[in-house]
Amino acid sequence: MATKVRQDAATLYDSDFVRWTDEQAAALRAGQVDLMDLPNLAEEIESLGKKDRRRLKSRLTILVMHLLKWRYQAERRSGSWESTIRTQRAEIRQLLDDSPSLRQDVRAYVRERYDMARRNAAAEADLPLTKFPERCPFTSDQILAEEWLPDPG
Repeated sequence: MATKVRQDAATLYDSDFVRWTDEQAAALRAGQVDLMDLPNLAEEIESLGKKDRRRLKSRLTILVMHLLKWRYQAERRSGSWESTIRTQRAEIRQLLDDSPSLRQDVRAYVRERYDMARRNAAAEADLPLTKFPERCPFTSDQILAEEWLPDPG
């Protein structure tokens, strides 16, 4: 019987995801493991961590791009850029407060995503890519510091 219930839950996963989540949460709260779709449940839990990692990488990319523009296109600085910098830092801070283990990955994520941030900054600023350094000129602490803004380069 438990196999049939799990198969029904697995089918529901594909046909009505919201209902599946409601039923899985209820079974989990009731301790009814035999009603749970464990393979899909494990996959969904794992995907939550992946989602936070992707969000952190995306926010770091946007933040570094704006810090680059702030430094290398000082004559065009705007309140909009400063607002974007502040917003990205606040969102990153919230992610790191919710998942402190991600803090150890910030430096690696900046290295991983720097080339994209650099290319996006060059495109948005309409400047040659060579205007921006090949390696990130900012430390992780600077990138995350609430009030820090780079001097013109």
